[in-house]
This record gives sequence, C-alpha cells and structure tokens, in this order.
Amino acid sequence: MTVYHLAQVNIAKRLAPMDDPIMQDFVDNLDKINAIADVSDGFIWRLKDEDKDEAAAVFQDHSLIINMSVWNDMDALFKYTYHSGHIDVFKRKKEWFSKMKMLHMAFWYVPEGYEPTFQDAKDRLDYINTHGETPFAFSFKSKFTKQDAINYKQLT
Repeated sequence: MTVYHLAQVNIAKRLAPMDDPIMQDFVDNLDKINAIADVSDGFIWRLKDEDKDEAAAVFQDHSLIINMSVWNDMDALFKYTYHSGHIDVFKRKKEWFSKMKMLHMAFWYVPEGYEPTFQDAKDRLDYINTHGETPFAFSFKSKFTKQDAINYKQLT
C-alpha cells in the first residue's frame, strides 16, 4: 500500500530585490521560520536551496519567492502555518510582498519520498487558478483527503 503525504506550494511576489532594505526583516526571519518548520510535528521536507534560474524559467518571473514543502497531513501544515512562531512573520507579509490576483497556494498529495519540482508546483497553481479546487489541487478551504486524491486519480 502506497503512503501519501501532503505537498504544498506557495508563491509571493517581492516588493523589492532580496538585498533591498525593504526585504531585510523578511530575510532576517527566514532562518527562524525554516527552523520552526524543520522541528514541527508532521514536517517531512522543504525546498532549501532554490535554483533561482530553474524557478524563473518555470514560473517566468524573477520576482517570485517559491516555497515548497511536504507534510504528513493537512493538520500538521495547518498547525505550523497558524499555530506556531511562523504566524508572527506571516502576519507581516504585506510589508514585503504585493497582493497577488491569482491563487498563490496549492496542496496535493504525493507518494512517500517524492520531492515536488518547480514544474509540479506551477502545474498545480495553474490548475487551481483555472479549474478551482479539486483533489488535484486545493487549499485549506477544501479539505480533500488522501483517499479523495486516490479516487480522483482513478477517475482522471
């Protein structure tokens, strides 16, 4: 029996280059929020050394910050996002990032051991923005289960 985990991508459009003073507080907090993720219950993997050239080639935008991670389940990701020290930085996002007109976050299930690619992430974001939420790509609003995703894959 295959074990599945929850993958997530979220993107943000920077207000300035990473070395600009506007971004300094965000940069200063990166190690802190990453360390919180690394020790969070249910955390499995996160993108650590973003290949900026590959990301820009896939997303066609050099001003995006792309975050990808894999979690045991949605509850673990929700607790990290909204009930850990991550929330202190998350609440300040308007200081560093512009409001995006499209959905900037997507979740999907991956087999155990799989590390999502930039293309996987873009495909899920494109899908959710075009088709809405299904077990193929969803957010916290649509709490699709691993079984929902398995059943959906069998139908598509």
